[in-house]
Amino acid sequence: MLHNLFKVRIYEADSPFYEGEMESLVVPTIDGEYGIQARHRNLVIAIVPGIMKYRLPNEEMKTASVSEGMVRIEDGDVLVLVNTAERPEEIDAERAKARIEEAREIMLQKRSLQEYYSAEATLRRSMVRLRAIKDQSIN
Repeated sequence: MLHNLFKVRIYEADSPFYEGEMESLVVPTIDGEYGIQARHRNLVIAIVPGIMKYRLPNEEMKTASVSEGMVRIEDGDVLVLVNTAERPEEIDAERAKARIEEAREIMLQKRSLQEYYSAEATLRRSMVRLRAIKDQSIN
């Protein structure tokens, strides 16, 4: 089954997240989840904040919370660039819950449009982090 593996490099803005082979990779996009497997056609696609799912050789499906970024698939080589990628065990659930409450409060205060959109983005990121923890506990 080695022919079903493909090379993947996943980089956060400040460090590598993963480099090696995978059986499958699913990234969040504006149109929903997008799956990648061996021998995928060449493509560039945008990633939106959400849950990235991946399967390493002979392991269970894993998840990570990711922020915006992009995927480039070229001749069987997959490169994922995201601002942040967090494994569920790296996420502080209590901090994420506090950030959700802070963001909701800012959104209710009807401050500037810029503050509203910033709070909305914080709310989305924090909710995705909590979902990553929940999804990992299900697997």
